Amino acid sequence: MCHNASLADYRTALRTPGSFGPVLFSLLARLPVAMVGFSVLLYVQRETGTFAIAGLVGASLVLGVSLGSVIQGRIIDRFGPTRPILLVTVLFAVAISALVFAIDAHAATGLLVTLAVASGLTEPMIASASRSLWSRLLPPGHARDAAYAYEAISMEVFFILGPAFAGLMLAMPWPGSGVIAGAACMIIGSCAFAVTPAVREWRAKPATEHRGTWLGAMAGPGMRTLGIAALGFGVVIGFVEVAAPAVATKAGHPTIGGLLLSIWSLSSVLFGVYYSLRPWPRPLAQRMPVLLGGFGLMVGMLALPTSLAPTSMVILGCAMVIAGALITPQATTHSKVIELVAPKGTATEAFGWVITAVTLGIAAGQSISGYLVETFGPPVSFLAAAFSGVLLAAVLFARRHTVSGSPAAGEVLELGPDTELGGAPQRGVDVGVDQLDDLARPGVRP
Repeated sequence: MCHNASLADYRTALRTPGSFGPVLFSLLARLPVAMVGFSVLLYVQRETGTFAIAGLVGASLVLGVSLGSVIQGRIIDRFGPTRPILLVTVLFAVAISALVFAIDAHAATGLLVTLAVASGLTEPMIASASRSLWSRLLPPGHARDAAYAYEAISMEVFFILGPAFAGLMLAMPWPGSGVIAGAACMIIGSCAFAVTPAVREWRAKPATEHRGTWLGAMAGPGMRTLGIAALGFGVVIGFVEVAAPAVATKAGHPTIGGLLLSIWSLSSVLFGVYYSLRPWPRPLAQRMPVLLGGFGLMVGMLALPTSLAPTSMVILGCAMVIAGALITPQATTHSKVIELVAPKGTATEAFGWVITAVTLGIAAGQSISGYLVETFGPPVSFLAAAFSGVLLAAVLFARRHTVSGSPAAGEVLELGPDTELGGAPQRGVDVGVDQLDDLARPGVRP
């Protein structure tokens, strides 16, 4: 069901009883999400002198995150969040400390890759738990949609602050300061989030709700289509996360690399708020390929300023403002699609699969981009990002029927007596999934 959130819905969601503690501490825990990975990448590049190794280690950390998000999501869905989050937070503290020591000691690349995977695997998945918690605090409707949009928009704020902080911390006497500061923030916020009353009241579900294939939430075709959308989204971002800092480094301004990534996230937040109020295209199945294809093309345009004016950070920054506009709209759309395609009782795991797909895409983009930057230069990397985004957008368009017919093609949803469609309470109504968008449209009544 697709609702358009209003500003009043955002206020309703954030003032929901029991939400203050989780919202506050999830902000603290998620703030360094972009900072930790980017700080590791910059730290390794500073110590080794090559973006190729830095991209490999950064991709390894992202790979660990992609695996950990699904594993942690499935465990949280089954056993509740408090104990799993506390356990992985302790393991993360050990793993990230070992990685910092290894980087500082100029350890072999193989050891750096192994410790990076371990750090990502144990990184607390507060984003998944926080997003899933809203379904327990709010009923279906505009306020819950606003809460999901808030989650996506707030993450983009963190992607603004994270790279900027990482770039600034790189200028500190010890280049590993950004990794330690980000990890400490994540550890404190995760532990505090896990022990808030609303999170502790999240009880484990009966074992009968967890039967299914080993793929879990990813068993349905709609979830696999969503996974492709998230993968393409991550691939394009991964290319830019290596290519943009490389442009700054080649221009003699290495600390500006993080600022460039913050700039494109800033435009994403500003446009994302507007887009959440007036999304287009309206059908979610069409929205995913349009947004991904447009995102790829806009990133491809970054090849122009980096070719014609490779030393001008101002021109590149202006181009990245335009290119970043479609980041948050995609994240918000992915979150809404989960409501349609995720099997019952797998919300946290389903969002974990989205994170996995995004991070796998980022890992692939970073690895390929590192090679392309070293061999051919940053402009080629931006063009490769555009090609990847458009190609996967075409795949999404071909599979759009798997989302428009979710949870299953032709399935009928039985709506309870308190369900609202288009603002009017319905009683005992059976409605096909494909009709829900029309019924939810303002001014339309069944």
